[in-house]
Amino acid sequence: MLRSSERTTILVVLCLAGSAFAAGEIHKDFHFKVHRRATISIINQYGPISVKPISGHQVVVNAILGSEKVEIDQSQRGNRISLVSHLLPGADGDSGRVEYQVQVPANANVTMSSTTGPLHAEGLRGDILLEGNTAVVDVRNVNEAHVRVKTLDGPVTVSNMIDGHVEITSVSGAIALKDVSGPLVHVNSTTGNVAYDGNFGDAGEYSLTTHTGDIEAIAPRYASIDVVANSLHGKVDNDFLLDPVHNSFVERVGGSFSGTLGKAASSVRLYSFSGKIHLKKRQ
Repeated sequence: MLRSSERTTILVVLCLAGSAFAAGEIHKDFHFKVHRRATISIINQYGPISVKPISGHQVVVNAILGSEKVEIDQSQRGNRISLVSHLLPGADGDSGRVEYQVQVPANANVTMSSTTGPLHAEGLRGDILLEGNTAVVDVRNVNEAHVRVKTLDGPVTVSNMIDGHVEITSVSGAIALKDVSGPLVHVNSTTGNVAYDGNFGDAGEYSLTTHTGDIEAIAPRYASIDVVANSLHGKVDNDFLLDPVHNSFVERVGGSFSGTLGKAASSVRLYSFSGKIHLKKRQ
């Protein structure tokens, strides 16, 4: 058992180590005046980016740099703002890390890119582009926005989106949509699973596609959809009693189905090459 003096020595060493780590961080703050529909671009090799709304015509950036081996190149040209993490010689994933916390007008157009992420956008109404490799992507509480997401294998979640235009492309990342509705919702993943939980709106086009991943679409019994589901080599399940429709393809028992529910206000297309598809009724 450690003596009291030994415990004190260890505590001091840990405190000094923590202070040294914190001392290596560099804090930067930037403020910009903008007009309506400003465009903000943030490119970050390592580290998270979070963008939220702020009142007034301003952009506020709080950045934490991992070390002196990374700089921020920032510029404003009219209504366009650019922030780029500039890695210096010898920088790596730790020393080159920058954490961005950005506040923008809700109607601003935002582009954010990070290899490792995570990427977070909340409460915006403009055009939003999020790009990453392994970055976790989270978009929530956005209305009347155009959201585009491109990732390699980072998981993507979009939630609480009304009247939105959504385009998501991923190689192997899982994609989840919760309470998302709008005139156009297109999702495509090569090997990742796709999950939708919502009501499919009342006048939209929804396309959920994956090559080898599974698709699960959950909707209420009162959903109003014209649906087609097809998996070339996978199993397909349907919990709804659909009214039959004519199709350009021959339906295969257990491999495809189609039909309408309610007034068939929204078009729903569920496609997979070899994954399972399940149109599930919310209990």
